[in-house]
Amino acid sequence: MNKRTVKDIDVYDKKVLVRVDFNVPIVDGKITDDNRIVEAMQTINYLLEKGASVILMSHLGRPEGKPDPKYSLKLVSERLQELLPNNKVIMATDVTGKDAKAKAKDLKMGEVLLLENLRFDAREEENDKDFCKELADLAEVYVNDAFGTAHRKHASTYGVAKLLPNAIGFLIEKELNIICGAIENPKRPFVGILGGAKVADKIGIIDSLLNTVDTLIIGGGMAYTFMYALGYKVGKSLLDQENVETAKQLINKANEKGVNFLLPVDYVVTPSIDDTTNYKNTKDQNVDDDYMGVDIGKKSIKLFAKAIKKAHTVIWNGPLGVFEKKEFAVGTYAIAKQLTKVKGTTIIGGGDSASAVINMGLANKMTHISTGGGASLKLFEGKVLPGVDVIDNLA
Repeated sequence: MNKRTVKDIDVYDKKVLVRVDFNVPIVDGKITDDNRIVEAMQTINYLLEKGASVILMSHLGRPEGKPDPKYSLKLVSERLQELLPNNKVIMATDVTGKDAKAKAKDLKMGEVLLLENLRFDAREEENDKDFCKELADLAEVYVNDAFGTAHRKHASTYGVAKLLPNAIGFLIEKELNIICGAIENPKRPFVGILGGAKVADKIGIIDSLLNTVDTLIIGGGMAYTFMYALGYKVGKSLLDQENVETAKQLINKANEKGVNFLLPVDYVVTPSIDDTTNYKNTKDQNVDDDYMGVDIGKKSIKLFAKAIKKAHTVIWNGPLGVFEKKEFAVGTYAIAKQLTKVKGTTIIGGGDSASAVINMGLANKMTHISTGGGASLKLFEGKVLPGVDVIDNLA
């Protein structure tokens, strides 16, 4: 990677505008998982130690382009103050309005200003030129450390970077080095595990991984489209009829490439997704008409675990069942546990698979858990992230 990082820029006595990802879960007025805030602290602390005044900006939830108290970053600012006991943390009541401008202008060296939710202004997601300039006018240097949004061309992740001297932060640098390093130069056998609901969301990544992996494991809701393409009965399981032909093509490509393409050989099925009492394990790959698949079965767990056991590099994105319900989370948790035994690199590509690993208390047994589901998927697919691409290269 040849992108300029925070270590390559002079920030002493300068106002530094930092895009962070503070899109944290908030339940009953409390932050239930502050991992994204904690992950950003290395960059924030470094800038403060180097004599910068730091202006932080982030989105939270989907407030639909207008202020909504439900999505205010106030709780985040309070958590930041706890994490920065020796620095003053100030909260702006708007994004680029009078309050933000005044507080940014008066910000002193070693102080931190958190702007209100970027998505309180509809121009953020539109990458509006005027909004980009308003953001840029608050500071002298721009740093992007929001890996979770680096795949988007928004004002705060893309447009503003073109208007100021720029760099990436430590979190994005770490994500790029680990994920790109594993995919471009994996220790073999290299196993990819993909779950989740829709085939359409993963066509690009499946197609790309078939060029690099030794084994590709498919589970979750999207597996049933592949099974249907092979002629198996899927009952009431999730089926992407529009992509059945694409599924056939991907299976054929795997065969041509010599990739071990593993699909479930049995499932946990239930009459409806809300029925957590009348579920059962199928005998084979077929699902009866009155049932739907909600998890991989016992034989599938053993099959997948056997392939993972041999691996030296594993990347995983997407749960293998309806893991929100504990009765249908057995497969996802079994595979997570198997990954802890891998003698090599294990990368969890954010999202629900990351939540499963964290909820199991296995996070410290993985090589890397990505902070961005969508962004990590783009990297798995071999694509360039706009929020990284726009950052200047080292001279």
